[in-house]
Amino acid sequence: MNFTITRQNLHAGLAAVSASIPSKTTLPVLSNILFEARDDSVWMNGTDLDVAVRIKVPADVKEAGSLTAPGKKLQEITRELPDAPVEVATRGDQIELSCGRSRFKLNGLPADEFPTLPSISFDDAWTVKGKDLHSLIHHTSFAVSTEESRPILNGVLWELRDGAMRMVATNGHRLARMSIPAQSSDVPSADFIVPPAALQQVQRLFKDDDTLEVSRDGNHLGFRSGSAEIFTRLIEGTYPNYEQVIPKDNDKKAIVSKKLLESAVRRMAVVASDQTHRIRLTFEDGRVHLSVLTPDLGEGHDELELDYAGEALEIGFNANYLLEVLKYMPTEEVCIAFKAPERAATIEPVASGGDAMDLLCLVMPLRLLD
Repeated sequence: MNFTITRQNLHAGLAAVSASIPSKTTLPVLSNILFEARDDSVWMNGTDLDVAVRIKVPADVKEAGSLTAPGKKLQEITRELPDAPVEVATRGDQIELSCGRSRFKLNGLPADEFPTLPSISFDDAWTVKGKDLHSLIHHTSFAVSTEESRPILNGVLWELRDGAMRMVATNGHRLARMSIPAQSSDVPSADFIVPPAALQQVQRLFKDDDTLEVSRDGNHLGFRSGSAEIFTRLIEGTYPNYEQVIPKDNDKKAIVSKKLLESAVRRMAVVASDQTHRIRLTFEDGRVHLSVLTPDLGEGHDELELDYAGEALEIGFNANYLLEVLKYMPTEEVCIAFKAPERAATIEPVASGGDAMDLLCLVMPLRLLD
């Protein structure tokens, strides 16, 4: 293998692919990037066996070939090289870099030791705008579970329906659900559970104005736009019926400034129990009282004005879950809806100017001890 490439293109390709390399692995080849030089470009491939990233960068290929080489080391070297053409060549299982007066040789591994990437056809792919996909991921993926006891909740449910696209994530204590109209009407109806790590790569590699092709083959999902491709293994199983836990009859509604509520909850969280993070919210006409009492630490009280009319209601929440949900609300005001202290509360953005967003978050309450 022998090719010449600009330092910028080499560094951009390595930076894009290196993020998919696992920080710790028992398989040495997974710390490497696979280079495949052919025609007038070089493909760079990285994977952690669950998510794979491929990037195509233009290069002047003198001799086709392939080899794997240490990804992070190559990235660090390339970052410091002068802005001059870089010649990359292989000698046996070594990769050689020449740029100006700089020369490097790194030990690699044969290309056939690199895991085979899934072969997904994009012939019947559906398309989605990068901006729409980024919005879905941003507003839902924070709610996935990190506990290994229920692996099905470790992923984001992606639902495709006639004319609509929806993502849902939950850990059983809080939930986020968002829908957008589908760009194309020929989107096949499908559900799949996508690992958050793959969605993070999608957010990182693709821009808002990109049009992405998405295709599924068996238990793998592929994303493609321009010269970048991402493949991921899907999480197998049936996602729980989340519609059952979303209350339809929450009739007590409070509209409040997101920023003011966030600040007040954050203050209360300082004195909340390290185990439960429980805070108490008491809603009454025109205001909400926030309080916390932790016997071995102390207590705190705060008060906010808001738009609420109805019978008084006391409800307890995990402050961390409440803050998380508020963080991803895209509007200055939010609407919190309740039914009773032991029933789930829903939080939705309050749109100004008619740009309503189909986003709903849910937080399960905590039992209050008198």
